[in-house]
Amino acid sequence: MLQIKNLTIRLIEDDRIIIKDFDLTLNDGDKLGLIGEEGNGKSILLKAIVDRENTEKFASISGEIYENNEIIGYLPQSLPSQYESMTSLEYLYHKLSYESIEYNLLYRYMSEFDLPDDILAEDRPMASLSGGEKIKFLLLVELLKNPSVFLFDEPSNDLDYESVAWLRDFMGQLEIPFIFVSHDTNLLSKIANRIVHLEQIRRRSMAKHTISNNTYDEYVRKRQNFITSETTRANKEREEFDKKLYRYKRVHDAVQHDLRATKDDLIGRNLKDKMHTVKSVGKRLEKEEENLTKKPDYEEAIDIFFNEDIYVPNGKQILDFKKDELRIGSKILAKNINLQIIGPEKICIVGKNGAGKTTLLKEILKECENLNLKVGYMPQSYFAYEEDEVNAIDYLSQSFSKEENIKISNFLGSLNFKREEMYRNISDLSGGQKAKLFFAKMNIDKAEVLILDEPTRNLSPLSKPEIIEALKAYKGAIIAVSHDKDFIDQVFDKVYELNNQGLKIIA
Repeated sequence: MLQIKNLTIRLIEDDRIIIKDFDLTLNDGDKLGLIGEEGNGKSILLKAIVDRENTEKFASISGEIYENNEIIGYLPQSLPSQYESMTSLEYLYHKLSYESIEYNLLYRYMSEFDLPDDILAEDRPMASLSGGEKIKFLLLVELLKNPSVFLFDEPSNDLDYESVAWLRDFMGQLEIPFIFVSHDTNLLSKIANRIVHLEQIRRRSMAKHTISNNTYDEYVRKRQNFITSETTRANKEREEFDKKLYRYKRVHDAVQHDLRATKDDLIGRNLKDKMHTVKSVGKRLEKEEENLTKKPDYEEAIDIFFNEDIYVPNGKQILDFKKDELRIGSKILAKNINLQIIGPEKICIVGKNGAGKTTLLKEILKECENLNLKVGYMPQSYFAYEEDEVNAIDYLSQSFSKEENIKISNFLGSLNFKREEMYRNISDLSGGQKAKLFFAKMNIDKAEVLILDEPTRNLSPLSKPEIIEALKAYKGAIIAVSHDKDFIDQVFDKVYELNNQGLKIIA
């Protein structure tokens, strides 16, 4: 049984508490979904459980984590850089001793996970594996440890549509208790039977956590109902109280005025008695105010919208893309690709890992840049855009004027950026903050065509609905790659599958 008692984690660089006085017991049968906005400590909590010593290099940790002889399997959000140069075979033997490996189990997992036979070749570097292959291989290695508890950090991030469905089935059938961080609302809805929600409230100055023994959908519904009902109740009580306070002040000020004005001793004594009674009412009001229902403290969802001036006419041809062969180097990924977009269509491209979806988007981007249109692009990997000396405000600035600076600051504030985060180098921002930064830039630039590669992969499940609503209302064209079922179902007019024979409409 994994137990956490009175855990507090403070980030050393920011001098900011992200988890405070946290208690948790992971019981048999628990499939615990860990949610929260970007930068709220989800991944750090998992790292503290798995490797407290290394986590304390960048975070101050107090409290106790009792593993109680549990064997903990851990799937990180991405492969640590020190393993990129290893071959898959070297990685396997680095993580497990040769004698401890059950080879029957190894090959069974390879088959069940649909991994290629040559994945354990001596010349197969980890860096050469596709995103899906990497996730599955890391998971396979951890399972060979025969864990009694498992921790997943964004397990669906690099998986294709079919692999996400596979992962959902795998996690649903897993018989050991586990904790999983995810931005995938569909995965959370289908799998989680408990929820831990990490928040930063009061303008991200205070850590708060909620532990709910409900499914994800139940938790979100109950949370919203509580926020709505308590806010309504607090507003109503405050309104009634303010009326009482207004009447009290009028009586108090009138008696005080008469006291100052009278020169008659008898009237003065009567007014003093009256003032004593009035002050008693004031003291009762002070106590009443202390007992008023407080508005609930919660981390508000981001507030995002696209500029109303963005408009693409229905009959305008946005794209007439044709390519005989889609290649990476000498490798042909697909043939006979045809894609037409007329007006403000919203289309999504799905396909297996390695099918060439990102490569295709980059080719489409080149085509769109030759058109007389404003194009916004959000890549799957942000590294090429992470300039070390550029902060979020400068990245979005065009004129660098004071007025523009204020406008951008307010905009970033609506996306839940703290002031210090606005002036932090964008290379140091979390994946979710970078994603929101791209959305902000596309909005400020008034992009008429959005080309988006896995746009929701780093967004928290409670922010994602706001992004979805903004993109549904967007009056331009959208060309996207995604494996996010909820996102696809709610935003797009057409869905294409990319395979080696080209693009095929599937929805």
